[in-house]
Order: sequence, then structure tokens, then C-alpha cells
Amino acid sequence: MKMTLPDNERALWLLKTKGPQPLVSLAKDLNVSTEGARFQLIKLSNEGLVDTHTESKGKGRPQQVWSLTPAGHARFPDTHAELTVRLIKKMQDTLGEAALLAVIEANGKDGQEKYLKELSNVTDLEGRVSGLARIRDEEGYMAAYSRDDDGYTLVENHCPICAAAQACLGFCKSELETFQTVLGDKASIERIEHIVKGGRRCAYKIKPQ
Repeated sequence: MKMTLPDNERALWLLKTKGPQPLVSLAKDLNVSTEGARFQLIKLSNEGLVDTHTESKGKGRPQQVWSLTPAGHARFPDTHAELTVRLIKKMQDTLGEAALLAVIEANGKDGQEKYLKELSNVTDLEGRVSGLARIRDEEGYMAAYSRDDDGYTLVENHCPICAAAQACLGFCKSELETFQTVLGDKASIERIEHIVKGGRRCAYKIKPQ
């Protein structure tokens, strides 16, 4: 997902993708002085988009750490959240939970077919993980992956369907099933962080079989 925020709001992108950050780290990533970064953050704070607190680690000097507020998170797209939630609730009330889950499952199978088609020529596990991260990033999940000693970690720093997922966890279950289908019997996958359950992001541990 490409950054579409104006230059004076780049700090929001960094806090969204990296989580809470000390002032010095933000200044380095923004390529500005500490005072320049502080000026930008204070402006964003006055707009209610970021907040700060002090953390003490060990014997060192306490650090000023910045993070996004709910309003800051809302600067990133949530696809027609209010309408989606209303439709989900209406379907539950009108057709029942089983019908809603059947629709979610059918939609998940469509997603599986799309992903499998795009990755049909990719046979190695890292290629599949990389391709999955690329597709999810293009869909707005701000996704990336990294290689670990025992496999890979796939992270999604944003959930454009968060409101829908909170209304019905069937969406999250379907996504995990889609990922496993894409990886096939080459690997196992486990969700280790979950936005819906209060996490900063969704993260998945992928281990070769």
C-alpha cells in the first residue's frame, strides 16, 4: 500500500507501520532534526491524531514515545465501515448466523481462487509468502513479511475491513483459512497478533512443514 498522506503527516504512516516510536527514531526516519520532528508531532497532537507518553527503560534517560490515537488510526481507510456493519447485522437478524457464515465462506473461496491464480507459477515457500504479502499490501492491509530463524512472519499493519471483522469474527477465520490454502502443505500458519483482540496489528507465524 503506497503512502498517500501529505509530507507533513508522514509521522502518521511511520507510527502506523512501526507502532509507538521514540522521538529520536521518528526524527531519523523523517530525515529531520529532533526539534523538527517534535514540531510536526506537536501539530499532529493538537489535531488529536497522535499522543505521547514517557517510558523509562533501565538506567537510561526516560524516552518520549509517540503513538497514534483512535483519530490517527482513522486516517487510514476502513472500507465503508458503517454500511458494512449494518448489512452484517441485518443479514444476521434476517437470515441467521449460519447464512452469514455461508456467505463469508463463499467469499473466502473467491479470494482463495484469486490468490492461487496470481501465485500459480510460484512454487517455493518464500515466494508464496512474499507474493501473499504483496497481494495483501495492494488490497490495503499495509502488509510485509520478514524471514526468521524458524520460518517467516507476515504482518498486516492495517485492516481495511476491521469494522466488519469486529462485527463477525468469521471474516478473520476465513482469512486464516485462505492463507493456509495459499501456502498449501508447505507450511503451517498461526495468528500471533490480532487487531480485533486489541493488538496493534495482525501478525502470522509461518513455519515450514
